[in-house]
Amino acid sequence: MDSVALLFLAAGIAALAAAILPRLLGQVPVSMPMVFFTAGLLGFSVLGFLPNPDPVDYGPVAQHLTELCVIISLMGAGLAINRPFRIRSWATTWRLLGITMPLSILAVALLGWWMLGLGVAAAILLAAALAPTDPVLASEVQVGEPTDDEEGQDEDEARFALTSEAGLNDGLAFPFVYLAIGISSVGLAPREWLGEWIFQDLVWRLAAGFIIGILTGWLLGKLFFSTAAKRLKLSENAEGFSALAATFLAYGAAELVNGYGFLAVFVGACTIRAAERSHGYHRILHNFVEQIERILTVVILVLLGGAVARGLLAGIGWKEIFVVCLILLVIRPVAGWLGLARGKTGPQERAVISFFGVRGIGSLFYMAYALEKGAFGDGEYLWAMVGLTVTGSILLHGAAASPVMNYLDAQRIKKAKARGRPDQAPTTAV
Repeated sequence: MDSVALLFLAAGIAALAAAILPRLLGQVPVSMPMVFFTAGLLGFSVLGFLPNPDPVDYGPVAQHLTELCVIISLMGAGLAINRPFRIRSWATTWRLLGITMPLSILAVALLGWWMLGLGVAAAILLAAALAPTDPVLASEVQVGEPTDDEEGQDEDEARFALTSEAGLNDGLAFPFVYLAIGISSVGLAPREWLGEWIFQDLVWRLAAGFIIGILTGWLLGKLFFSTAAKRLKLSENAEGFSALAATFLAYGAAELVNGYGFLAVFVGACTIRAAERSHGYHRILHNFVEQIERILTVVILVLLGGAVARGLLAGIGWKEIFVVCLILLVIRPVAGWLGLARGKTGPQERAVISFFGVRGIGSLFYMAYALEKGAFGDGEYLWAMVGLTVTGSILLHGAAASPVMNYLDAQRIKKAKARGRPDQAPTTAV
């Protein structure tokens, strides 16, 4: 059998499925990530000639493939958000980032140290890698494509919160990853790592990522929507490639000055979106990056399924399964509920936002990155824990996404009808 021809056939089937499945799966409790993960699981189980896609053996490949997927998805998430950036209107996001995320990191780190017997550096790394929610695998519970609504009134609070949280916490988890790397390299003594961590990894890298994102987005916004651009018909003729340019420019510039590129890409996308909110070019940019993101996601999920089929979870027992259940079903939901308490979300929205802390491609990237940079002795075990958590999230959140979001939408419409305004469903307090 010609293995190369078989791979091309499999790639064609995967690409066709990536185009068709999102429309077919809209109303059923099965997500696209579930389908492709299962395809990888079955394919690598049956086709023995395929190489083992073990991320431990192919660390740099895993790092850069997931890195590319995350930055593409961050651009798409930023372009999709219709709500203007204001401190008060983004209050739910700040609660998730300032309360929920630190609580989750602390709880997972303690769990890793106490129940799993990890060292301090490895426990912090596990917590940091599992801290960010995912803009890639959580598309079913996030906002859709850009619209002409300049005030973002068509976005319900749950979808907006999950999208904006995923866009920002992918960058904000990085300081904790660097903390784990530093401790793994020089030890626990604070004098060896504290100063560099605070001033470089925390202050400088965050500030640089944020500033580079704003500057890049502002400059590209001027380019896309200026009078000169209209004369050149840039937004009519450039199609979606400008979105790739924006992604790579923001990411590359931020990384060049040791800033957080993930943060720069999302902030840059939001800044471009703010330059001309009602322009139809945003939809072109968003749709283009969404297609690329979908292709990369298919590849990564098939490889993840293949890694699981070939033994990625070989060291996993009931203790590890119990810990992952605590992470997905207790720690994130409780931390989310505490973070959103006394906020503007209603109880049903609060429950949905708290539950859908999807773990995915970002977690895989952080683990690959840290294991390449740090001196961790538990690489295979850490990969197994992250792989198990992401697998659990794919299955749990993938099955729940459509039914839960459909129920939430139905409740919003019901509330609108009760108010005598069936065409204006409320965006908050459901």
